[in-house]
Amino acid sequence: MALYHTEDQAMLADTARQFMSDEGTIAKQLRHWRDKQCKDGFGHALWKQFAELGFTGILVAEADGGLGMGHVEAGIVLEEIGRNLTPSPFLTSSVMAATAIGAGSADLRGRYLPGLLAGDSVFAVAIDEGPKHRPERIATRAERAGNGFRITGGKAFVVHGGSADMLVVAARTAGADDDNDGITLFAVPKDAAGLSQDAVRLVDSSMATHVKLDGVQVDADAVIGEVDAGRELLNRVLNAGRVGAAAESVGVAGGAFDMTTTYLKQRKQFGQLIGEFQALQHRAAHLYSELEIARASVIKAQQMLDAGSDKAELMVSVAKAKAGKAASLAVKEGVQMHGGIGMTDEYDIGLYMKRDRALSEFMGDMYYHAERVAQLSGY
Repeated sequence: MALYHTEDQAMLADTARQFMSDEGTIAKQLRHWRDKQCKDGFGHALWKQFAELGFTGILVAEADGGLGMGHVEAGIVLEEIGRNLTPSPFLTSSVMAATAIGAGSADLRGRYLPGLLAGDSVFAVAIDEGPKHRPERIATRAERAGNGFRITGGKAFVVHGGSADMLVVAARTAGADDDNDGITLFAVPKDAAGLSQDAVRLVDSSMATHVKLDGVQVDADAVIGEVDAGRELLNRVLNAGRVGAAAESVGVAGGAFDMTTTYLKQRKQFGQLIGEFQALQHRAAHLYSELEIARASVIKAQQMLDAGSDKAELMVSVAKAKAGKAASLAVKEGVQMHGGIGMTDEYDIGLYMKRDRALSEFMGDMYYHAERVAQLSGY
């Protein structure tokens, strides 16, 4: 498969790029909601505009009212989100939660997907239970009770958890905490008795919560997929989130690169544009090549996921690690080439560094995924 977009995908990219550059800018969105200390960290009006453009239903099947597209198309939107640092629940709601709900019953899909498609609902995914991404271990328990389940445990750093109308919760219904099997996914409404959340603001000004489930009672129809056999679905949700985060990281890196090269062409030192200094040219050229390699790895991973390749999981980790490394390099080089002003809040380049730090940890950092690449490759 060619590592570039088709004509239809290019048209989607043009639409997303224009929309984000007009409505999703740092000044209009990130700085605005950050300075207001917004409890959600994003604007619901913008989320409605996402829906009007069809973005919220990119990964929702046509039979359920969505566009029935794939991860390549979702990644196109996410790259523009990253480029503009646009705060939105797109990754958690329209990518990860939509992947989970799409595998649920007709009743479950009918209950939650219309709100997502209309931009009226926000969803979150509660998987990790510690400060680092370690989905291999799930200690939260769901025990059978009456005609449903009682869930007890805790989840950490649930992005957009406080804004969510429903949380997709991964819980253990059988086996030990480290077992691969015995996992079940549940759709837990925000007002469920025994569900409490403590809000935390992340370094990039986005919002997350620490979730406590104290005997939360859910009916059997809250089960997404099959009881005890949810690991495969969980992996699909994780892969969707990981490749989505990688696409957004490429956008963050691209936005930082564009801002930095523009500055190199404008800033003068000793009567000369600093972009004319060969050392800075070499660094910019190296960064550009790293960014293009990262973008290619992300597109390849997206294509493999859409094609159902048995090697997709390996490529997803390659993409997440490479995109994270490229984004880290881009924001560090950006701040350094801006000099002292790069450390001030007045200039946006520092905001790219903050977003990179939060995004790199989301769904596993580059070290976690480099190790996964080694394991999946048999080393």
